Amino acid sequence: MKVIGYGDNVVDRYLNMNKMFPGGNCINFAVYAKIIGVESAYLGIFGDDREAMMIKSTLEDFGVDISGCKTEPGSVTERCDVNIDESGNRVFVQFDEREELHGILELKEQDIKYLEGFDLIHCSCYAEEESEIPKLKDLPGIKAFDFSEEEEYRTEEYLDAICPYIDFALFSCEGMEEEEIKALVTKVRDKGVSYILATMGPHGQIFFDGEEYYHGKAKIIKAIDTMGAGDSFFTAFLMSLLKSGWRRNQPATREAIQEALRFAADFAADNCRVEGSFGCSSTINREGK
Repeated sequence: MKVIGYGDNVVDRYLNMNKMFPGGNCINFAVYAKIIGVESAYLGIFGDDREAMMIKSTLEDFGVDISGCKTEPGSVTERCDVNIDESGNRVFVQFDEREELHGILELKEQDIKYLEGFDLIHCSCYAEEESEIPKLKDLPGIKAFDFSEEEEYRTEEYLDAICPYIDFALFSCEGMEEEEIKALVTKVRDKGVSYILATMGPHGQIFFDGEEYYHGKAKIIKAIDTMGAGDSFFTAFLMSLLKSGWRRNQPATREAIQEALRFAADFAADNCRVEGSFGCSSTINREGK
């Protein structure tokens, strides 16, 4: 069993701690899967700077395969600047607007061939790979996509660009009423997505398998850092289902879904006890900007 995170890589810079951590939705997915015990890989474009070297070194230390990745000469790694408040909640300060950021990965024939070898391929709205997602449609593995929480990734136009080509959708829905969430789930299901997971922060989760709604509970703890909380839950949920035998042609059982919700809640809670998405910090690179 092998899975891959395809898309974004960033450094999360904690300005009030003078630390930076490897991050990005798809990087987090690959690392969390490996921690859980599933062979994983990352596919994307790296910048040509100190931050990229840190990310690559960290992935290699975890045993995440990065052999399919490319480096864009002269480009820089995206930075996400945050602070951590007294409750352990991450507060975004600003996003990177430098012109030298590395570009997106245009999937070539060799990349598609490489992706054929994975049981699950995960991408996200932050990867800016929307134009490439249709190329994944005929691959044998499950395709998962994180739409996050922003409204811009829930427009009819955006959903139409992604939903026909994926099997599993994740939405962050904290603050939404259950009726609103079910309306979103119905819309996404009608656009061709078989499975939809909506996370609601401390209020738990709602999962729809095409026939039935399942409700999960969040595990409440005193968090050190909530960075990666949603990514860790999503990854753990998927890995638990895969370990149960779930595949594109093999539906998940009720028992497997309930166990996946429990396992993911425990894994995400434990992950909130470490700094960064999964630790591995370095001093912030303050050269230049």
